[in-house]
Amino acid sequence: MKNIFLSLAVFVAMSLLHTQFTDWEVGFLKLPGGSYGMFSVFMLIFCSVITGIGLLTAVIFRKTYYSILRMAVLFEIIYLLFLIISGNNPFLYFYEATNENLLMIMVYGNAVVVFIIMYLVHLLYSKINSSADKK
Repeated sequence: MKNIFLSLAVFVAMSLLHTQFTDWEVGFLKLPGGSYGMFSVFMLIFCSVITGIGLLTAVIFRKTYYSILRMAVLFEIIYLLFLIISGNNPFLYFYEATNENLLMIMVYGNAVVVFIIMYLVHLLYSKINSSADKK
């Protein structure tokens, strides 16, 4: 049961991080509110679907997904796969340099940043568990 709650916590944290970074990026690029004002809400819905799929996968393959790092890899693989399937082309910026196309590169870059954050959380969590086991 601990594995399911840990999976849910990791997937929700990653979804919220992706959503927050997207919101900051839209604000940083000063994209028009009419077209991109709800983009972070779209990312939250997008990541919620990924959370559901990832949680279902973690429940089915319970013995395989026992660490934060494995769950983070699962989430990012599903996230990047869905971005590719949805038609977001990160290389379009190099053909037409607009802020809208730069946002697509940044959305792909979010995957790297969020994964690094989750890797650091994994290291911290492992350190806490190993010190608790020694006592």
